[in-house]
Amino acid sequence: MSYLLGVVLFALAILISVSLHEAGHMLTAKAFGMKVTRYFVGFGPTLWSFRRGETEYGIKGIPLGGFCKIVGMTPQDDDVEPGDEKRAMWRYPVWKRTIVMSAGSITHFALALVALWIIAVSVGLPNPKFPTTEAGYRAEPAVIAPVPCVTVDKVRACQPGDPASPAEKAQLKEGDRITAVNGKPVSTWGDMLDVVRATPPGAVTVTYLRDGTSQDARVDLAAVQRPPLGDPEGATSPVSALGVVLSPTTPTRVEYGPVAAFGATADFTGNMAVQTAQAMQRIPQKVPALWDAITGGERDVDTPISVVGASRLGGEAVENNAWLVFFMLFVSLNFFIGVFNLLPLLPLDGGHIAIAWFERARSWLYARIGRSDPGRVDYLKLMPFTYAVILIGGAFTLLTVTADVINPITLFSR
Repeated sequence: MSYLLGVVLFALAILISVSLHEAGHMLTAKAFGMKVTRYFVGFGPTLWSFRRGETEYGIKGIPLGGFCKIVGMTPQDDDVEPGDEKRAMWRYPVWKRTIVMSAGSITHFALALVALWIIAVSVGLPNPKFPTTEAGYRAEPAVIAPVPCVTVDKVRACQPGDPASPAEKAQLKEGDRITAVNGKPVSTWGDMLDVVRATPPGAVTVTYLRDGTSQDARVDLAAVQRPPLGDPEGATSPVSALGVVLSPTTPTRVEYGPVAAFGATADFTGNMAVQTAQAMQRIPQKVPALWDAITGGERDVDTPISVVGASRLGGEAVENNAWLVFFMLFVSLNFFIGVFNLLPLLPLDGGHIAIAWFERARSWLYARIGRSDPGRVDYLKLMPFTYAVILIGGAFTLLTVTADVINPITLFSR
């Protein structure tokens, strides 16, 4: 029951976010004097509506988004009534149209930032001094925690048949600090990774500190395939593995006061922006992995997910009382939608913004070279490109939804 509740709650959170996205368009358009005729939550048949002024507000039967209708978004639109010509959106200055079209993404960013600020002052954000990738571990002491197994081909959850952790077999314990491997001294986690990976598989002597006492253990390093440190998408190569992770001796989260939380939120958002850009760049190369997951292969946790997959993860988070995971999923999804919607492609808002500024730049250039203004872009001529984007986006959405139904990503064992 708690799982289903989490799925519903996360789906509702997404619906509210999208509805606020459209409200951002509507409110900014109204503020500039543009005519907004409809604002609805959902699609399909109308369940309930009312009219206030010149705008109809309501709820439709399919809760998969929302929309608002701004009159005259393009010069080719035929929805401008006599007397409303001056209020057509395309007639407004480019900066006003940019604000209106970007208001949806700004709303998503605002939701993410507010949620992050609340998280920062309540339970804390990830400690910036605590490493989150192997490359970032280099300054941390090599204080280890053995894992149950090593996976030979890739980093994933343990499965039946995976060899036991060499460190666990050698009776190393959480909190042991590695100081040398085969006589080669190591002082940080990064040093330890470098030395272990460069050491041939098989028996080695691991020197460690336990309760202040130096001890030696005979460990049989496992042979595994791993990508380069700091490049999880790189080509794998044979290396040795000890079967440990970094012990959380440094607090993983830091709580902030109300004022300091603003700076911490900004820093975290900057890192999230970089990670989002990198994730979007990897989308094309993840398509084969999605298809492999649909046709019976293992689901890569780094593959894209749909709203269905995100809602399922939200359900898992609630089921396991991991509300922080739930809200961080909400933050990540809003940030991703905000960035994605600004891509300069029709029919996305970013496509309309790009065309508006292209028109402005072209008019400025023609005026400088003494030629007449070529006027507005003909959206009808761009329809083939728009349909291509819709087709590709629809196919990708269908692919991710299918993968999330047939072979979903899971964060917790159920």
